[in-house]
Amino acid sequence: MGGTPLVRLSRTTRDLGRPNDQPLILAKLEMLNPGGSVKDRIGLPMIEAAERSGLLKPGGTIVEPTSGNTGHGLAIAAALKGYRCIFVMADKQSPEKQALLRAYGAEVVLCPTNVEPESPESYYSVAARLARDIPGAFKPDQYWNAENPAAHERGTGPEIWDQTEGRITHFVASAGTGGTISGVGRYLKSKNPAIRVIGADPEGSVLSGDVARPYLTEGVGEDFFPGTYDPAVVDRWVRVSDRDSFAMARRITREEGILSGESCGTALLAAFDEARALMAADAEAARRAVMVVILPDGGRNYLSKLYNDEWLRVNGLLPTTGAVIRVADLLRSRPHGDGDRPDVVLARTTDRVGAAIDLLQLYGISQLPVSERPEGDELDGIVGSVSEKGLLDRSYRRPELVERTVGEVMDRPLPTVDAAASLDDAFALLSDGAPAVLAVRETRAAGVLTKLDLLEYLAHRSR
Repeated sequence: MGGTPLVRLSRTTRDLGRPNDQPLILAKLEMLNPGGSVKDRIGLPMIEAAERSGLLKPGGTIVEPTSGNTGHGLAIAAALKGYRCIFVMADKQSPEKQALLRAYGAEVVLCPTNVEPESPESYYSVAARLARDIPGAFKPDQYWNAENPAAHERGTGPEIWDQTEGRITHFVASAGTGGTISGVGRYLKSKNPAIRVIGADPEGSVLSGDVARPYLTEGVGEDFFPGTYDPAVVDRWVRVSDRDSFAMARRITREEGILSGESCGTALLAAFDEARALMAADAEAARRAVMVVILPDGGRNYLSKLYNDEWLRVNGLLPTTGAVIRVADLLRSRPHGDGDRPDVVLARTTDRVGAAIDLLQLYGISQLPVSERPEGDELDGIVGSVSEKGLLDRSYRRPELVERTVGEVMDRPLPTVDAAASLDDAFALLSDGAPAVLAVRETRAAGVLTKLDLLEYLAHRSR
């Protein structure tokens, strides 16, 4: 375990500009550990600490909630020591991770991903129940086990210091339990307090201060704060989207020749963000900087997901239309008919329903955002929407509604998408049941995109 190499990145770093103006960025290749990830470093120390304390005895069972990689490290140690292993995983984890655990002789229990941590169905709760009910069971609990960050403080941190001959100025790592970033960060700051520690976090993780919500990047981020995470160590967080993480991981593989997992993309994008900030603030310091970024695991665990184009398209992570088409591009290319139609046509809450129907007919459209303001298209004034179908349903049954105000009969506002966003983002909303989406540019409405607009675009594009 350990002793993994540092490799200078030289191709993906072209994004930063001229090589002589940017920091030296070194990737620590943790996928070269025996189990394929940085988590190999904590498996044996946690088991041996439990043996010393009497919590794990011969013939015992190891039960652990894991995204897969910690399980691999524990499974290797358990195979050598003869323990039974049960690993509890969220069902978003890749089939390769599950198969690898079973290959080491472990049992795998899958739990739903989109539940609260305290839910009895969550993989944390199921693991706790199994550890309680199985005689002789021990749960290492990487989220609260002090041996997790301690293993990195004893091993990974000194390795990086020695490999850079003490020249390191920045350390970048994605975080899940927080053990790697906390342990390595503590050691490096003990050697040089000026070293900056940068955390990389998925959108939807609370570690960087975001609101907890589902995301696809595996093995990093959390919806609670683990006891193994030391917030005092991290100087800055960089939040990264699933789309950007997956795209960068594939670039690392294709451009640097390093088969990388999803969280490698997350970490490298955070390193690039910090490099750009440093280059803008102090050009001379940027040229002297030595930045080490942990690449936590390899791509073999993600061949069915990260490296499967169809899976990426289904999950909205790879453009389905070839070159990236922006929502604004489609709105500009859309034929406006014979009339001089504005970019966005709005109804007002005080308009008569009959007047709204006239607008639909005049411009040949099916959807109208509704603003409570007497004029203007500011987004904060839009409070609802009306549609051709909705007005027909109501007015046919109650013809007197045409004399009512729009504010009395309107539906909820249309979902919004940034005009600069990929067409895939609009497609995801439309395919999720929205009749149309409202494109926005900064604080104003920019246009309405319907399913028919998207179909017409696809039809013309195929000709």
